[in-house]
Amino acid sequence: MSETASSFIAKSTIRAADLEHRRKINFNIGRYNAVVPKGKEQFADVHLARERAKNVKWRAIEMLDQYLEQFEANLTQRGGKVIWAEDAEEALAEILKICKEKSCKSIVKSKSMVTEEIHLNDFLEENGIESVETDLGEYIQQLDGEPPYHIVTPAMHKSKEDVAKLFYEKLHTPANLTPEQLTLVAREKLRQKYVEAEIGITGANFIIADTGGIAVTENEGNGRLSASFPKTHIVIVGIEKMIPSLTDLSLFWPLLATYGTGQQVTVYNTVISGPRQPGETDGPEEMYVILLDNGRTNILANEKMRESLYCIRCGACLNACPVYKNIGGHAYGTAYSGPIGAVITPQLKDLKEWKHLSYASSLCGNCTEVCAVKINLHELLLENRYETVEDGSVSWSEKIAWKVWKKASLNRKLMNMGNEKIKNWTVNKVVKGWATHRAPIHFPAKTFNELWQEKYKD
Repeated sequence: MSETASSFIAKSTIRAADLEHRRKINFNIGRYNAVVPKGKEQFADVHLARERAKNVKWRAIEMLDQYLEQFEANLTQRGGKVIWAEDAEEALAEILKICKEKSCKSIVKSKSMVTEEIHLNDFLEENGIESVETDLGEYIQQLDGEPPYHIVTPAMHKSKEDVAKLFYEKLHTPANLTPEQLTLVAREKLRQKYVEAEIGITGANFIIADTGGIAVTENEGNGRLSASFPKTHIVIVGIEKMIPSLTDLSLFWPLLATYGTGQQVTVYNTVISGPRQPGETDGPEEMYVILLDNGRTNILANEKMRESLYCIRCGACLNACPVYKNIGGHAYGTAYSGPIGAVITPQLKDLKEWKHLSYASSLCGNCTEVCAVKINLHELLLENRYETVEDGSVSWSEKIAWKVWKKASLNRKLMNMGNEKIKNWTVNKVVKGWATHRAPIHFPAKTFNELWQEKYKD
């Protein structure tokens, strides 16, 4: 068993038994479930909207090379600079190079899962550069020394009492502040950081080919401040975030808002197409866009798994997943948790090392049912499992166990052979790997076939 798999099992075992954790998650996801139907009311046909969005993403991914070049040409015309990064190391090296050129001591950073993917904050800290998360949820997690728990709501697992206690310990505020007061404390602390920072770093929800712009959607305004206050703006974005046209946002922004937070549209929706232009008074002097691969072209080359690149990171599949709701986001050990994380992480990293994530699923199909762009997530989880077997990344004992099970299940006489005690003992004691982290299997005294024969003897 790999080290990542051992860590996953240990963390998920602890979390699954934590009833207080389950209460908090069910409470927060319950609030999400209550508002999503309201957001869907804005669509005349929400299924058609999702299908159209999937088709747009299909076109964007199938023609990704052309759209990326078009994006670069259009952004460059407006004074932006595009950097291509093959992996995390290249992206981090380019960021450090820019920071050194600007003599940067402080960075303000808007919420970005890509920066979590490449562990940017740790890297900057190692190089003596302060990096401050400005999204409230991310700021809370940074104060607590934890990675984000959820793609959209990073501190979903914390109650208002947990946050008040954290602020009391880290910022020395009164211990009984309300959520509104806690927000004002964070605002006061962060506002000064925008003024001091030499560089602002953001991600992008979408990159737009025909205008050479990036689209950022948020609810707090911290993304706009991070992009406009500092003299230098760095965008780090995965190449799969491409959409062909600015007009596609009229479809994607409402879908992302509805499936991400249950809103009709998020509060701040911004398109940035370069640094400050002549005659403009606001905006950064320089803008860099780092287009990150980091394993995405491996997924692109896989015709069956390519569909996972359509994801718009709304987080709906996490909220619907019974496994995620029980074990939490941190158990996955990767930036992308839940069903989409279980699909893409083994492909982005190492299939053998991360195969366990694709097995941590009930295959109930709820993730596919709620996906904003209709990705067949449960089928892709099965595809990961298939590739794991084809790759030879399963143990000899597991192969033998499944071959025996297949032979027995396809043979009626073998299935009827022996009583339930022998069958229970075989599965629960001999096949040790099955019962280690699962409830014991209890076979009935008679199979369905035997009961049928008894009832219809003729």
